[in-house]
Amino acid sequence: MASFLLLLSLLVWDFASLSQPPAVHPAATAEPGVRALFYESVPWQGKPTRVFAYYGVPEHRAGERLPAMVLIHGGGGTAFAEWVRLWNKRGYAAIAMDTCGHQPDTADPSKAWSPVKKRHPHGGPDGWGGFAQVDQPDKDQWTYHAVAAAVLAHSLIRSFPEVDAKRIGVTGISWGGYLTDIVSGIDPRFRFAAPVYGCGYLGEDSAWLKQFAQMGPDRAAKWLKLWDPSEYLPRSRVPMLWVTGTNDFAYPFPSLQKSYRLPRGRRTLAIRVRMPHGHPQGATPEEIHAFANAVLRGGDPLPRITRAKTKGGQVTVRFSSRRPIVKAELNYTLDTGKWQDRKWTSEPATLSGSRAAATVPADARAWYVNVFDDRGLVASSEHETRE
Repeated sequence: MASFLLLLSLLVWDFASLSQPPAVHPAATAEPGVRALFYESVPWQGKPTRVFAYYGVPEHRAGERLPAMVLIHGGGGTAFAEWVRLWNKRGYAAIAMDTCGHQPDTADPSKAWSPVKKRHPHGGPDGWGGFAQVDQPDKDQWTYHAVAAAVLAHSLIRSFPEVDAKRIGVTGISWGGYLTDIVSGIDPRFRFAAPVYGCGYLGEDSAWLKQFAQMGPDRAAKWLKLWDPSEYLPRSRVPMLWVTGTNDFAYPFPSLQKSYRLPRGRRTLAIRVRMPHGHPQGATPEEIHAFANAVLRGGDPLPRITRAKTKGGQVTVRFSSRRPIVKAELNYTLDTGKWQDRKWTSEPATLSGSRAAATVPADARAWYVNVFDDRGLVASSEHETRE
């Protein structure tokens, strides 16, 4: 741990300071079942800042200390009360913060995942990515503030007496998944991390290649060195669940694969064919719930892929599972070009004991295998390519 803390001391963030519970200020809200608050965060342009958040606990609990979740929204989002309530219904305390200096302005049930929001007077830099901020001081840029907001939310929720500080996970969607990647590498107190869509290597293949081209090579290299998750994922030691879809427009397969191979903890993939990109779609996969239960509550884990190999046109996947595996599928694409535009086909794979096998079409360009347990939950092998 001492060597890890030494590594942390070399980063942009002052983890020792961020690990202390921040001061809290009240906030008004019309959202039922949750508490609205502001907590103090790091200075921006020499001025103090505050972060808006929702916090909630299960309506009925037996008095034991609760497992908890830190929830990080993505682009266009804010602190979602509905996300907090979702985890409360699952028996978890939860906190969701806004990472862009905003707060939700209405509590309209029809806009639970797209609430009206407004900037508040104590907000830090606006998001997302902060590419135009790259020439400003490091600590005035969006990623620095957004990561600090997430770590401080963790410090705050673990300070509450009803929360078990040893049983807290983090998940984030899109830009929130990007932040989850970074947070997993700088905050060793989390028990697990579940990034949805978000990954690193944004300068190699991502939705932001045009922004990097417009920045020019030197400024782009500076941003990537400071803020790309690939700089921080090698420091991550916690179990990680990577949730995404085959055709994600923002974080394509090659960048995702290079990213999930970096952390030192155990990894699990949950890749659905054509999973939509969005907040409700990224917040609700039951794989995240099951992963949390397995790590924090001793529940049945997701199936584990132990080996995947393609030889002679046959792909074979070995797995272990506490629950019965009821189905396996081969997913493949014959297309090249942009990953988001490729057509994927799914065909049944043959199950035999702890093995699934399928014949890969000779003209397939990429493929992987999914196995499903009796809960309908998926675990995926890494994708392979024939380019």
